[in-house]
Amino acid sequence: MAGEVPNLAESKLRALVVDDNLVNQMTHHKLLDRLGIQNDVVCNGQEAVDVHCSGRNYDLILMDMEMRIMNGIQATKILREMGIESKIAGVTTRAEEEERKEFMEAGLNYFQEKPLTISKLVSILHNLDFCVQNQNHTKFF
Repeated sequence: MAGEVPNLAESKLRALVVDDNLVNQMTHHKLLDRLGIQNDVVCNGQEAVDVHCSGRNYDLILMDMEMRIMNGIQATKILREMGIESKIAGVTTRAEEEERKEFMEAGLNYFQEKPLTISKLVSILHNLDFCVQNQNHTKFF
């Protein structure tokens, strides 16, 4: 049914939002909540690296590209060098081909332009092989 929002609460997925813009942080946090995905928010790439160094693990990381202190490209490279296997989706308003290519080469699993919507987030989950369910059935992608 169109407009149905999948519920992933039983999947126990954990996500990390990495963005320096407060509006984007709140939007991404609320979209993940709406899907039943537990999530934390950090303000830059360095904080994303630090949270992983402290022992926290996530299934999904929504990584902005342009941030102060440490950008998404640098953070993604470091996380991959640390052996972090979380699915990382780059989310940015910048979609120029060269920058997008550099971001992907840093270790992204997927790229999505902002602004995120519920349908774009479901598309990210689908493309990264996460389970998506609605009231009638469960889909494994």
